[in-house]
Amino acid sequence: MKTNYTKLSENDLAGVIAKAEKELQARKQKKRKGVISEIKSLAASIGVEVEITQGGGNRKSRLKGQKVPPKYQNPADTAQQWSGRGMKPKWLTEQLGKGAKIEQFKI
Repeated sequence: MKTNYTKLSENDLAGVIAKAEKELQARKQKKRKGVISEIKSLAASIGVEVEITQGGGNRKSRLKGQKVPPKYQNPADTAQQWSGRGMKPKWLTEQLGKGAKIEQFKI
């Protein structure tokens, strides 16, 4: 059965998408269980016991949100500092563009 999606209303199209996503998740879960079962039986065949934890892909960094001490400072304005993470600040980019070395700004 081939569906002409261009003729579906937005609500009908959203319903098709929701059903497809639900089916995809069910298939992934079934496949995951099969793979886990196969891993456990292979491990058991050589006398090894395994423990499989699920998830892991959604871990959040333990460091996220923590303040990091600054590593670099603008000598012309000591209030301008940079931790070395994220994008370089404009003052540092300008100085590096003029030929300065980043080591000159280390605190």
